[in-house]
Amino acid sequence: MIPPEPGSRLRRVAVVGTTGSGKTTLARQLSERLGIPHVELDALHWDPGWTSAEPEVFSERTAQALSGAAWVTDGNYSRVRDIVWSRADTVVWLDYPLPVVLGRLVWRTLRRLVRREELWNQNRERFAGVFLSRDSIILWALQTYRRRRREYPLLLDRPEYVHLDVVRLRSPREARRWLDGLPASPSPFQGEGWGEGDASPHPQALV
Repeated sequence: MIPPEPGSRLRRVAVVGTTGSGKTTLARQLSERLGIPHVELDALHWDPGWTSAEPEVFSERTAQALSGAAWVTDGNYSRVRDIVWSRADTVVWLDYPLPVVLGRLVWRTLRRLVRREELWNQNRERFAGVFLSRDSIILWALQTYRRRRREYPLLLDRPEYVHLDVVRLRSPREARRWLDGLPASPSPFQGEGWGEGDASPHPQALV
């Protein structure tokens, strides 16, 4: 999977990768760079109180949010993957080493706990939930890291996704270099999008 030339298509982009790899940060930067809306799937999935939206509701929200001609979205939700990937022209896969992912995840989580940052629909991460629970996001990253690395090449080889350009980025430095190589395209969509804050998927979301 060789990264396409900078600027090739990139009108409907799905950013995927292990929890904590920086999907939402890159998606937001890509949105600003290309001047297209950013759609954060976590914001569509989570209702107040860390309650998951009903599957039909989540699918409907996703289909509506991605009905436009151009967008960039981030998330690993298998429940709506067919909607996202069938409409996308590019998948950007953040395939970083596990120590890099864990370092970013721990730092981001501590920052959110200290600042009491609101994520989606008044939801906030809590110390007990992050470090003392079986639903710990850090534990989830450890449990799913290798599965993601096995899963994505197989998924991307499926006939229904043959239309996708695949950008596999193996380090933050490579991601920055790729992003810097894209042409800036301001548009009326710049700064718009669904969702607030960096991505911090609750473990139960990524199934």
